[in-house]
Amino acid sequence: MPSPPERRRPGDDQPTIDQAARTIELGDDTIPYVLRRARRRTIGLTVDRHGLRVGAPPLTPLSEVESVILQHGEWVRRKLDEWKKRPVVEALRIADGVRLPVLGRPVEIRLAHGANRSVWRLQSPERTLTLCLRSPADAPRVVERALRDQARALFDERLAYHAPRLGVEPPRLSLSAARTRWGSCSRRGGIRLNWRLIHFPLPVIDYVVVHELAHLREMNHGPAFWSIVERLYPDYRAARKELQRLAALCPYW
Repeated sequence: MPSPPERRRPGDDQPTIDQAARTIELGDDTIPYVLRRARRRTIGLTVDRHGLRVGAPPLTPLSEVESVILQHGEWVRRKLDEWKKRPVVEALRIADGVRLPVLGRPVEIRLAHGANRSVWRLQSPERTLTLCLRSPADAPRVVERALRDQARALFDERLAYHAPRLGVEPPRLSLSAARTRWGSCSRRGGIRLNWRLIHFPLPVIDYVVVHELAHLREMNHGPAFWSIVERLYPDYRAARKELQRLAALCPYW
């Protein structure tokens, strides 16, 4: 998935217990990283615009943590280089007239007075999302809630469509808000999909859905896994490249 090698498991989202800033030598480079010790079962690495972050179980020795970083050193450096080359996306201020992509097409935000609710108009040529707000300060929270509702409904629909093609029941769905992971899967915990996928075109969303469903058969990224993905989504390579491109431009606030 977009940010290997980390794969979340049930319990990974428990509150962080400890956090520390450290450095490690990768070849000729000194790489800073943030180590978060939390209630999780595995060591996981993520790289985003803030740099390298490492999650580890509370009692894991530092030597074991750094051994994993060294093992994936080439991946870490490659991802850090990719982030340095990405265009800077500044935080978006939710205001009247701002446009957000929804399913890959722009939707204009309109502000009105009200009880913190949202009104969609996606069938008209204008495509608008009206935020009826008690206060302008409530706009980010209300727009996120509106987008999450759209995302959940769509993700449920796509899981219901693709799961029978794999011969499985649609798994339990939950939404995530990770900055660098678009999905995760476990046989016990179901599938987590990032609500910000709602910004992207449907073919990209379908790729992520198929990718995570395939993990119900193969909990790895080996040849058998990719064979399943290709059977369900023959053009997955193009969709994966498009996801990587759009990820660098994803709006946030």
